[in-house]
Amino acid sequence: MRIFVKTRPGAGAEKVDKIDDTHYIVWVREAPEHGQANKAVIRALAEYLDKPKALLTIKSGHTSSAKVVEIL
Repeated sequence: MRIFVKTRPGAGAEKVDKIDDTHYIVWVREAPEHGQANKAVIRALAEYLDKPKALLTIKSGHTSSAKVVEIL
């Protein structure tokens, strides 16, 4: 399954909002430097979806705020 994620790095708190079944907004504290925000997005989504982090992969949007994440 693939989901579409809008990210907001550098936020004051971590938060995940579900827009619909395939669209989410994720706020993370980490800055978008050296992949830190991407790791935080995966961690926040895994916790929200109650899935292991290893099952989530960013398929596109590594340097963009709009990402496509695959969930195995």
